[in-house]
Amino acid sequence: MRSPPVAQLPVFLAVAERRSFTKGARALGMSPSAASQAVARLEHELGTPLFVRTTRSVRLTDAGARLLHEAGPAIRSVCAALSGLKAADNEPSGVLRLNVPRIACRVCLPRLLEVYAQRCPGVRCDIVVDDRRVDIVKNGFDAGIRSAEAIHKDMVRVRLTGPLRFAVVGSKRYLASAGRPREPRDLTAHACLGWRSLADEGAYRWEFSDRGREVEVAVAGPVVSNDTQLLMACAEQGMGLAFVVEEEAAGEIASGRLQTVLDDYALQVPGLFLYFPRAARAAPNVRAFVACAREVLGAKGPPRRADAGP
Repeated sequence: MRSPPVAQLPVFLAVAERRSFTKGARALGMSPSAASQAVARLEHELGTPLFVRTTRSVRLTDAGARLLHEAGPAIRSVCAALSGLKAADNEPSGVLRLNVPRIACRVCLPRLLEVYAQRCPGVRCDIVVDDRRVDIVKNGFDAGIRSAEAIHKDMVRVRLTGPLRFAVVGSKRYLASAGRPREPRDLTAHACLGWRSLADEGAYRWEFSDRGREVEVAVAGPVVSNDTQLLMACAEQGMGLAFVVEEEAAGEIASGRLQTVLDDYALQVPGLFLYFPRAARAAPNVRAFVACAREVLGAKGPPRRADAGP
């Protein structure tokens, strides 16, 4: 005898407990004819009838009564376990692993995490802050945050911020002493606090937009670091100029502790995006995180492929 079709056992149980194909089918959300066919298949595979059917009633045969008595508790247990597992799988729980750049920690992530923690108390966010480009799948992350150009085309992405603008900032004291640069090439005569990525050994060349054309300037100065908070703090101390995303220096600029220069040459980039593999789109933790992003940060529309444009 071949192995019986286990998928039909819950149908048998529902019909046997109610002594009715109609009521059993209704309990399972299926049609009576589908329930009848499922039981007929089970009877065929077992080689014995399980029910005696008439137009007025349904009763168990001896074999059917034996199956209900001996296997009924196990079938109920399995069905309950599967239902519980399905329900649990639809609820955010466990760990959400994110890989994010430092800029995300200052311009969008804290507000998002606050709401996510309130909405999904069963989830712990495990966040690695790293400015390097990381293969999130290979390294075991559920999702990441990056600028548009750093996201592979086979990923789904959701916008988290609007366009971001870069700014050159310095203290009033430094600018009074060294003067204000009037165009990007003037920076070669200034003390510039350089940013360096952990991914490569060269210092970052500052980028500008000059009448629609991108311009890069190699700068030099007393400090190079991969942390813009440190660079801004050094700029506040009058050590030189720093190149940062304008929004992360918004407080210092508003208070007057830092001033912007070269505003006419400021480069704007598309912004930051949450991204993840297409297979993770239905994962409860990721799905809930996307929903929070839409609410908190105004992310618009459904997730889209990374090659769909910013």
